[in-house]
Amino acid sequence: MKTRIVIFAKAPQAGLAKTRLIPALGSMGSARLAEQLLQQTIADALAAKLGLVELCVAPSLKNSAWCEVRLPIELHLSDQGEGDLGERLARAAQRCIENDGDAVILVGTDCPELTAQRLQAAAMALENHDAVIHPTADGGYALLGLRRFHPRIFQGIAWSTDSVAYTTLCRCGELGWSVHVADLLHDIDQPEDLVHLPESLQGAWHV
Repeated sequence: MKTRIVIFAKAPQAGLAKTRLIPALGSMGSARLAEQLLQQTIADALAAKLGLVELCVAPSLKNSAWCEVRLPIELHLSDQGEGDLGERLARAAQRCIENDGDAVILVGTDCPELTAQRLQAAAMALENHDAVIHPTADGGYALLGLRRFHPRIFQGIAWSTDSVAYTTLCRCGELGWSVHVADLLHDIDQPEDLVHLPESLQGAWHV
C-alpha cells in the first residue's frame, strides 16, 4: 500500500498564523516563524520519500495570502474546504484511503520534531497497524496515520484541547483498530513551547 503525506497548513500571514505566539514574537515574527515551520515540514515530508506529498491549505490557494510563499513543484496542492478541523481532516483521509487506495499520514506544521525518519517509521507502522499516532505534550497529536477510514475518528473531537489524542485513541479502540502509539513530541503553539525549537529555527522570527 502506498502512503501519502498530507500536510495541513494555514497561510503564514501576519494575524492568521501562530497567533498564540504573538505576545512573545509579535505579529510579523509569528508569521515568519510559521513560514519556517511550514518549509521545514515540507522538506521533511519530501525527504521521507514515501510517495506523494500533498499540501492542504487554508485559506484557498486563490487567496493572496499564498502569493509570496514559495512551494516546491513536487507538492500536490489542495484546499481544506469548509467545516471544522475534524470535517476537513476526514475529507482528506477519506479521499486518500477510499478514492486513491493510499494509506495516509496527516500532519500539521507545528512540530519540528517530526523528522523524515519519524515519518518513515510511521509508514512502516502502518504496514502492521490500522493507525499510528504521535501524541504531543499538550494532549493533541502531531501525526495521525491511517490505512482504514471511519468518520468517527474525527467526529465530536474537542479540537485544541488536551483531550484530542486520548479521545482519538478511544475511538480507534471502539472500532477495534490496532494502533501504534509513537513517542511523545512537542508542538510550537505557545510562548513556552519555543524552548523546543531546533537550533536551525532559533531566531527564525527575526528579519
